[in-house]
Amino acid sequence: MNETVRPAFADRGRPLLSYGIAFPAAAARHVAETFGASRVYVICSGSLSRNTDALARLTAALGPDKVVGRRLGMQSHTLWSEVLEIVEEARKVEADLLLTLGAGSLTDGAKIIALALANGVHTPADLETLAEGPRKRSQINAPTIPIISVPTSLSAGEYSNFAGGTEDRSHRKYSFQAPLRGPQLVILDPELARTTPDAIWLSTGIRAVDHCVETLCAIEGTSPESDQLAEHALSMLVPGLLKCKRNRKDREAHLQCQLGSVGAMAACSSGAVQLGASHGIGHQLGPLGVGHGETSCILLPAVCKYNARHNANCERQARVRDVLLDDSVITEVLQIHSVSRDGLDLGDVLDIVIRELGMPRSLGDVGVGRDKLDGLAENSLHDRWCRTNPVPLTEKSQVLEILEMVV
Repeated sequence: MNETVRPAFADRGRPLLSYGIAFPAAAARHVAETFGASRVYVICSGSLSRNTDALARLTAALGPDKVVGRRLGMQSHTLWSEVLEIVEEARKVEADLLLTLGAGSLTDGAKIIALALANGVHTPADLETLAEGPRKRSQINAPTIPIISVPTSLSAGEYSNFAGGTEDRSHRKYSFQAPLRGPQLVILDPELARTTPDAIWLSTGIRAVDHCVETLCAIEGTSPESDQLAEHALSMLVPGLLKCKRNRKDREAHLQCQLGSVGAMAACSSGAVQLGASHGIGHQLGPLGVGHGETSCILLPAVCKYNARHNANCERQARVRDVLLDDSVITEVLQIHSVSRDGLDLGDVLDIVIRELGMPRSLGDVGVGRDKLDGLAENSLHDRWCRTNPVPLTEKSQVLEILEMVV
């Protein structure tokens, strides 16, 4: 097969997207030709390093002399302590390129690491001055070290110029924004994606669905272009995920999901789209030990129902429901379970799809008890996407109303 290299988004030159050839060959080519790098620091998923030969294949293709540092595994939600450890190691070996091999937390980590390297960060207090909040510096240097990402999930953080990192002691997730930069190149390899466990692949696929749904259901910042992008991505993602659930050997279904996740991110980053509470609460649910994708599996249907209950975006929700119900793969699922489409709202359709994928649907499913709800609601009010939800969440009681639907 031939390699396809193109911008991920039509309106900007970076990140570039590569697919069609195996990831080691693509990485070796672009490290040398696109970036002229010779001192690569690799951040690899712990499970990939233990259970596959992916890291060995990558190292062989790059050349062992070019790999000057390696980190095997990072915990979910990008702990500041681990970010700072890698910053010191990358600084010591004078890395000139970061390469991530694995799921979303690694990518967020690399983005924050590159920003920290450009700004002389050594301590948690230093790092806090780069995050959104009252201690943010007035002058922050843009990153200079490029990032290549080889993702194995569908969260699609590889395509954004912001990142989330969790402060270890408070478990609060902080947002890092401009001048932070995302990867300059993203390499898609559906064969590698097939090694990702169902729980991660399918749940992060729902995360990408969440990008589409909250874009299409937003009441601020949308445009005909963002709607078109989100609808197209949604029409790729949901049937693709259902096909992957049935057959993890289906290479084309995996690539369909990967390209759908790119489209989802193109949609939600188009213009000034304001996302909602599934993202906002999910950002703060994550540090309690819940995976990125699982937060969307649990919250997205409930947030849709909450917004509809308050008559915030019913017309837009109905449009998304119709897009989903017009897909033959989804209607087949309804038929298998003898569910009539009559009377279903968007939250109902999403619930059926997520259950068909076998993903968690409640906080109890992921071990989060009622004792965590108050703190979760309090932290969620700090998140910008809660404030831009179609029903703006400004009171703890509003967040608790949503959480009670999924407890």
